[in-house]
Amino acid sequence: MSKSYQGWSLNDREPAAIASLLPFYDWAYHHYFRVQTSGWEQVTPDQPALFVGSHNGGLAAPDMHMFIYDWYRRFGYDHPAYGLMHPNMWTALPPVAEMAAKLGAVRAHPKMAIAALRQGASVLVYPGGTRDVFRPANLSDRIHFREHKGFIKLALRQKVPIVPLISWGAHATLMVLADCYEQAQQLHRWGMPWLFGVDPAAFPIYLGWPWGLALGPAPNIPWPVQIHTRVCAPIWFEAYGREVLTDAGYIDACYQQVVAAMQGELDKLATACR
Repeated sequence: MSKSYQGWSLNDREPAAIASLLPFYDWAYHHYFRVQTSGWEQVTPDQPALFVGSHNGGLAAPDMHMFIYDWYRRFGYDHPAYGLMHPNMWTALPPVAEMAAKLGAVRAHPKMAIAALRQGASVLVYPGGTRDVFRPANLSDRIHFREHKGFIKLALRQKVPIVPLISWGAHATLMVLADCYEQAQQLHRWGMPWLFGVDPAAFPIYLGWPWGLALGPAPNIPWPVQIHTRVCAPIWFEAYGREVLTDAGYIDACYQQVVAAMQGELDKLATACR
């Protein structure tokens, strides 16, 4: 399996770039977000796994960055973890995408994920995508994957466990009032162009820094809200391999198992933090 795909490469990751950001991450972790975390004793960095998280907090996604910081401060640079990032980021925010690639982000495509897992690295994926990270505040306590099941097929094909990641607090680093994507789609069909020519997949109305009231998926500076994160117990399924990939019922059952486990852990974490 090639380690590159359409200009994206596993070799774009730069330990020096990661090291240069760690002091900032350390300050944000301990002083700005005051992170409380648990469950890392269940992670074995030498065992490749598919880490599956629920996105929170707009494009800043602070809980994701805090997970990344936790990984590197605990396991160092010799145990890389690659995060799947939507390729539209290269079109909409090239400088952000280039920096993310240096930290370990790769194109969100099965070929890249498979290449990373085959070389013994772990992979981080957020199946809910933009609609998840900008879900309205009344859904902040919901796992919101929207029936996206590609990550299940990836784990089944590569015979790796799924390790759920959950967090509480990160979604309050901005206030998402509503998602008007369907209305924006209609305006687009009537002739309104997408910014940068990219379908944003979500069109939120939110309150946040630095814009105050923002319309659309604009980058934000997260408010200094305390974040709680948890690494959940690895999930193993009954059967793996290519032969189960055509069984839609089995894939759905695996998907429901993961969502139910994550929702249960999120419910417990939210109750403890409120």
